Amino acid sequence: MVTTCFNNKQFKFDSLITKLISISMWYRLALIAFFSSTLLSCSSNTIDDVVEPVIIEPEIVTYQNIKFVFENICTECHSNPPQNGAPMPLVTFDNARAAILNRGLLDRISRAEGSSGLMPLGGPRLPQGTIDMMVQWNEDGLLEN
Repeated sequence: MVTTCFNNKQFKFDSLITKLISISMWYRLALIAFFSSTLLSCSSNTIDDVVEPVIIEPEIVTYQNIKFVFENICTECHSNPPQNGAPMPLVTFDNARAAILNRGLLDRISRAEGSSGLMPLGGPRLPQGTIDMMVQWNEDGLLEN
């Protein structure tokens, strides 16, 4: 045992060093435990894995909500006058409403990719969300505004 005298007080270095090592070891163990638990509690989930996507749909679908489909896709053939063998124009609200009521438009856009009679002619099939909006427009009464 090593002892020394400092200001007439005797210190036992062995016991002091043992205490310091003991405290230091507990401190290290606590840090290791903390970081281990932090690393083990991490996951590879992203916000998309935990939160379902929110699809915002209007309460009632009107022609104004789906007009873009007719203007950007259908009028390539269903213009006025119709082109490429299309039987009727789809350029107005009345044209679109009549196509759903009398010409089976919802059936034609809902057919499987590659099916005979699928619209738009030659594909690709409209996105399912767009088809769903058109169906909802019909169910909501084919309102203009």
